[in-house]
Amino acid sequence: MVNSCDIPGLNVPRSRFPDPEQDLPQPADEARLVLAGGCFWCVEAVYKAMDGVTKVESGYSGGSAETATYEATCSGTTGHAEVVDIHYTPSKVSFGELLKVFFSVAHDPTQLNRQGNDRGTQYRSAIFYETPEQKQVAEAYIHQLGAAGVYPDPIVTTLEPLKAF
Repeated sequence: MVNSCDIPGLNVPRSRFPDPEQDLPQPADEARLVLAGGCFWCVEAVYKAMDGVTKVESGYSGGSAETATYEATCSGTTGHAEVVDIHYTPSKVSFGELLKVFFSVAHDPTQLNRQGNDRGTQYRSAIFYETPEQKQVAEAYIHQLGAAGVYPDPIVTTLEPLKAF
């Protein structure tokens, strides 16, 4: 297995990415977003550099607590995805802005169960939502990107309820 933060095929100019038409209200306190986009260390690096992001932690979501280890998850049989748990200050950066970065910089959302050389369901593209509002905004942005023809291939990012991180 080769781990690489290179995203071959992600040659879409950032200027083609529209701002989300929908976004979440900005609560006064900290908010959270959990994303899967291939190698968690690569996605983590993108978000750690963003203003308004207060904490980024790599981990697993989608499977059971007993199988939430690197070794088990690498088997591709646990149901887990490598994810990043992003905490942010909504008055400085919005949920929609974080999604825009996810789709335009952090990974290639058109690759099914892979990113570059990393292959398997643990490298899937997914948004793990905590609320119906998060799901709605994410769904709307995926539709917006598709309607705008940003990518030549369909977006395969899944929306999955966050059960645990």
